[in-house]
Amino acid sequence: MNNIHLDDFEAVIFDLDGSLVDSMWMWKAIDIEYLKNHGIEAPATLQKDIGGRSFIETAQYFKERFGIEDSIQQIGDDWNRMAWDKYTNEVPLKEGVFEFLGLCDEKNIKLGIASSNSTELIEQVLASHGIKGRFGSVKSGTEILKGKPAPDVYLAVAHELGAATSKCLVFEDLVDGIMAGKNAGMTVVAVSDDYSRHSDDLKKELADCYIEDYRGFLK
Repeated sequence: MNNIHLDDFEAVIFDLDGSLVDSMWMWKAIDIEYLKNHGIEAPATLQKDIGGRSFIETAQYFKERFGIEDSIQQIGDDWNRMAWDKYTNEVPLKEGVFEFLGLCDEKNIKLGIASSNSTELIEQVLASHGIKGRFGSVKSGTEILKGKPAPDVYLAVAHELGAATSKCLVFEDLVDGIMAGKNAGMTVVAVSDDYSRHSDDLKKELADCYIEDYRGFLK
């Protein structure tokens, strides 16, 4: 599958949506519904246009591009409300994730989350799967204002975990996220996701390896 060995790393850092949990379908649906509530049809290129942006940056983008009169805070609150139930009841972990986390624990590898999502939703989805306490650092798009492909969120997680960037292994599903991990000086595994299937060739080119799911790391 790849030449990456967990024993070579001090920390594993996950992106959330599309990498740790299967939730990208949900955000596309929420964006469409949100804009429809404002009498706006979502452009076909919207998901590509907002890829990698932090939670705050995406809210600012919506406000400016679509002329939303609500404040950035209100836009974010509306998204949190719309996503809360889906994250609690409809979003599964990626295949093999739970077992992979156990393997990292056995090897005393530190775990972190570096997500563009909001703090509230990250905590909710981790809690719903009973894994919230397993991560030594969780950084969100409401804390780190400069989104991917900037390395800021990954550097912040590595710093909090006390891990050298060269000893961090990143799991990412989007091109901007892969670039963020590489820009941080980390080893990056591209994770397969139906939502980003169209960019698989570029993901494979940019990342250090590509996986369909986490089961390959369990062998």
